[in-house]
Amino acid sequence: MAEDTQKLFSEFPPITTEEWMNKITEDLKGADFQKRLVWKTTEGFDLQPFYRKEDVAECTKNELPGVFPFTRGCKQDNDWLIRQEIKEDDATLANKKAKLLLEKGCTSLGFSIKGSLVSATYINTMLDGIDAENTELNFKTCIKKAYEFTALLIEYYKERNFNFKKLHGSIEYDPIGKQLTKGRQATDSFDTMIKLADLTAALPNYRCFVVNAATLCNSGAYSIHELGYALAWGNEYMNILTEAGIPASAAAKKIKFNFGISSNFFMEIAKIRAARMLWANIVKEYGPNSDDDCKMAIHAVTSTFNQTLYDPYVNILRGETEAMSAALAGVGSITVTPFDAVYETPTAFAERIARNQQLILKNESHLDRVTDPAAGSYFIEKLTATLAGEAWKLFLATEEEGGFCKAVSNGTVQNCINTDGNNRRTAAARRKEILLGTNQYPNFNETAGSNRPIEKKCSCDTKEEPGANILSSKRLAEDFEALRMQVENSGKRPKVFMLTIGNLAMRQARAQFSSNFFAVAGYEIIDNLGFSTVDEGVEAAIKASADIVVICSSDDEYAEYAIPAYEKLKEKALFVVAGAPACSEELKNAGIENFIHVRVNVLETLKDINAKL
Repeated sequence: MAEDTQKLFSEFPPITTEEWMNKITEDLKGADFQKRLVWKTTEGFDLQPFYRKEDVAECTKNELPGVFPFTRGCKQDNDWLIRQEIKEDDATLANKKAKLLLEKGCTSLGFSIKGSLVSATYINTMLDGIDAENTELNFKTCIKKAYEFTALLIEYYKERNFNFKKLHGSIEYDPIGKQLTKGRQATDSFDTMIKLADLTAALPNYRCFVVNAATLCNSGAYSIHELGYALAWGNEYMNILTEAGIPASAAAKKIKFNFGISSNFFMEIAKIRAARMLWANIVKEYGPNSDDDCKMAIHAVTSTFNQTLYDPYVNILRGETEAMSAALAGVGSITVTPFDAVYETPTAFAERIARNQQLILKNESHLDRVTDPAAGSYFIEKLTATLAGEAWKLFLATEEEGGFCKAVSNGTVQNCINTDGNNRRTAAARRKEILLGTNQYPNFNETAGSNRPIEKKCSCDTKEEPGANILSSKRLAEDFEALRMQVENSGKRPKVFMLTIGNLAMRQARAQFSSNFFAVAGYEIIDNLGFSTVDEGVEAAIKASADIVVICSSDDEYAEYAIPAYEKLKEKALFVVAGAPACSEELKNAGIENFIHVRVNVLETLKDINAKL
C-alpha cells in the first residue's frame, strides 16, 4: 500500500511555498494578502490561510495517542462519558432522575447538593440502587461541607461493600474557584484540601480537587486566558498538595479540570490538545512515578456565555458544535448545557435533547471510534502549538506574580477575564462577534413572553462578599435581550418602514440589512418592493403610521432622494439613511442625524433610537 501511495504522489510535481504564494498574489489582483486572507484572532495572534508540512515539523514530533505528553489523547480510543447534571433538593427526586438518566444513555452523573442538605440519610436516598462501580459519580457541594460529605460518602460505599478500586468519580472541591465567584478567601480552605486528599486516598480513582476553568469560559474568557490560567490554577493545587508531603503522583491523580467549550470550533479542539500537553510537562517537573501520572483528567461543559433567551433553539446548534469540538479533542466526559437553561430550570424535553446530542455524535457520527481525528491537519497542529505557546507565556507571568492564588487575590485574573467579557460584548454590539438570532438575523416576531433570565443555582451556601472583585456572569446577549424586552414591555412596538427607491440591487440589499438591524430590538418591520418616486414612498410611510422611515438606495442616489424625503417626513417619523454615502456631510447639514451601516455600534444606536422614540 505504501508503495502504491508513493507512486501516486510521484505523478505530481512538488509545489513550493513560494509558488503557492505567487499564485495567491496573482489571484488577489493587487489586494492586500494580510487584510484579505490572514485570520487575526481575538486571542491576539495571526493564522495563515494555508499551512504546509514544513510549518508543523516541530509540532507533531511523531507523538502517539496515550503516550507522553498526551497531546493526542490520554488513551488509545476516543470514547467519552455522557454526563448530565442533577440539581434536586429532594433526595428521592434526585435518585429517580439519576436512574432515568442512566436508562436514557448517560454514563456519568453530576450531583449538586446544597450544604444544608448534607447528611447520611440524604446520601443513602440519593444513591439508592445506583451501580456506583459502573457509573462515574461526581459531586458538588458547599466547600464548608465538602469534607463531611466525602466522609459520609465513603461510609456509604463501605456499608455496601463496593470495590473501591472500581469506583470512579469526583468531589468538586475548589476553594480558589469560590474566591473567583464569591470573593471568599481561598487560603481559609487549603487545610481542608490536605485532609480531603488523605481521606480519599482509599478511593484511588476519585478526583477531589477541580480546576473549574469553565467559570472563566462562561465569563467570556478568550481561549488563551482560559488555558493559561487553568494551568496556573492546577499548578497552585499541585504546590499546596506536594508541599504538604503528598507525593506528586498522588497529588496529580486528585486533580480534575472542567473546561468550558465555546463556539470557536477549531480553537476549542486546539485548546484541549494544548492543555493536555502543557499539563503533562508541568506535572513531569514534580517528579511523578510514571508518565501516566501526568495525564490530565478533563470534563468539558458547553458554554453558557453565548446562550440566548431569544431564539433559544439556536442554543441547540451552538451546543452541538461545542460538543463536537470536545469530542474530537478527546476529553474524558462532556455535559451539554440544555438550550433553555438561560430562562428556566431545564425541562425534561431540553435535557433529552442535550443528552441525545451526544448520543448522536457517538452512535450516528461515530466520533468515538477515531482516535485524535485532528492529528495530521497542518492547521490544527499549528494552532495547537501556537495556542500552547501563548498560554504558556500567561502561565509563566502568573507564576512570576506569585502563583494563581496570589494573582486572584491581586485581582489580576478577574480583571483580565472581565476585560475579555467586556471586549466580546463590545464586539457583539458592533456585530464583530455574531449571535445568530440575537444581534444578527433575529426572529422578527418573537416575544419573550414570561421568559426572563434566571440566576444559576449554586450548591454552596456561601454568600458573595460585599465589594469583592469577582468574575462577571453576564452573558454575551444580555444587553440585546434587555433592549428587546424594554420594547416588548413598553406596550408599543415601533413600526420601521423601508422606503426603497432607486437602484434595485442596492435598495434590496440595504432594506434587508436595515430590516435585520431594527428587528434586533423587536421593532415591527414593513419592507417594500420599491417606489418610483419619493412622494409615493412618503405617502405609503405616512399611511402605514411608521415611527421610523429608513431610506434605502444607492450612495449616488442619496444626494437626489434623501433630503426631499427627510423634509416631508421629519415632523412625522424618525428618518434614517441606510449606508454611509459620500454625501453624508451634505445630508447632515440638511438636518439628517441618523445613519446605519456596518461600522456602527448596533446596540448603542438602537438604544439611542429607543430614547428618541
